[in-house]
Amino acid sequence: MWTLALMFLAAACLFSLGVALWVICSHFFIMHIPAAVGHPVKLRVLHCIFQLLVTWGMIFEKLRICPMPQFVCFMQDLQLLKYDPDVVVTDLRFGTIPVKLYQPKASSCTLKPGIVYYHGGGGAIGSLKTHHGICSHLCKESDSVVLAVGYRKLPKYKFPVPIRDCLVATIHFLKSLHAYGVDPARVVVCGDSLGGEIATVVCQKLVNTPDLPRIRAQILIYATFQVLDIQTPSFQQRKNIPMLNWSFTSYCFYHFLDISPSWHEVIMKGAHLPTKVWEKYRKWLGPENIPERFKRGYRQKPHEPVNEAAYLELSVVLDVMCSPLIAEDDIVSQLPEACIVSCEYDILRDSSLLYKKRLEDLGVPVTWHHVEDGFHGVLNTLDMKFLYFPSSTRILNMLTHFIKGL
Repeated sequence: MWTLALMFLAAACLFSLGVALWVICSHFFIMHIPAAVGHPVKLRVLHCIFQLLVTWGMIFEKLRICPMPQFVCFMQDLQLLKYDPDVVVTDLRFGTIPVKLYQPKASSCTLKPGIVYYHGGGGAIGSLKTHHGICSHLCKESDSVVLAVGYRKLPKYKFPVPIRDCLVATIHFLKSLHAYGVDPARVVVCGDSLGGEIATVVCQKLVNTPDLPRIRAQILIYATFQVLDIQTPSFQQRKNIPMLNWSFTSYCFYHFLDISPSWHEVIMKGAHLPTKVWEKYRKWLGPENIPERFKRGYRQKPHEPVNEAAYLELSVVLDVMCSPLIAEDDIVSQLPEACIVSCEYDILRDSSLLYKKRLEDLGVPVTWHHVEDGFHGVLNTLDMKFLYFPSSTRILNMLTHFIKGL
């Protein structure tokens, strides 16, 4: 009995060691760490930890123990939350939607700005806990009331459920601003990664709602605004850079939109959409909309003839809740001013550049902050001690400055 137990334990240890070695070796063989990041060892460690969680998650998913996103979220949420004595945090529910409310502890008779925050994670990972530090810092540094929305996500809930959850929570908040001491003229929507896209969609949905306070501004941090074209310069240049590489991007893309991965080659060739669609949106998606300095080494590839079967299944990418960049002019032109943060070493970088130009062309004021040494997800390192990156503080300071200026 004991012999079998010891043998099983030894086998488990060897297998775990093998998984760790596989993750480390694949990282060094596949991942590219740019010298400009400034802390290459930190980035390697951070990515290996994340990739180890994803790899174990995929193993458990193959064994039908639990889906990968569920395992990664479970491990991420094990972290102990650090509470700032100057910030009051309250867990609430708007109907069935969990939210966290962050309020400055110091009492004040004046109304404060309100920030609705939507976390990132590709619809697969991320939670109220993973973004607790960001929301707490935003609350304290900008002297604002922050509401973080815990929307439903993978594996059970796919597009557009997370967006609907966030829209419902935002409307609930807008209808009860007085209860939280928020100035109706200074409500901001904010999000990182998928959360940035959600913030954009919420703004677009609430453009023509005169019965609600108007959104004052939108803060969009390394967000994704379109999923039609995945052959932009940043997709070619940054596909093997932590923290968001092409492997994890594609997993989120296919699972979140409920698209079969068997269409991968068709999508890569641009054959999932007909010529008339590419021509219609070229004025917003074409590489000529991206500044030349971001196109080093870029090779534009012609789109192959449409695969009709793929087009029928993948037409969801044309939904403006999925690709808010292609919303009509009469909607985009009415959007509030935007603060856009892009990172140089991010596979989604060009999405921010394209949306920035779209807004500017329609006269929407844009404050743009490009982090030359930044990578996707860097803001989450704010409270990571050894794995902290200085660019996270620069982003926070810029966001704080923008909010105080409203």
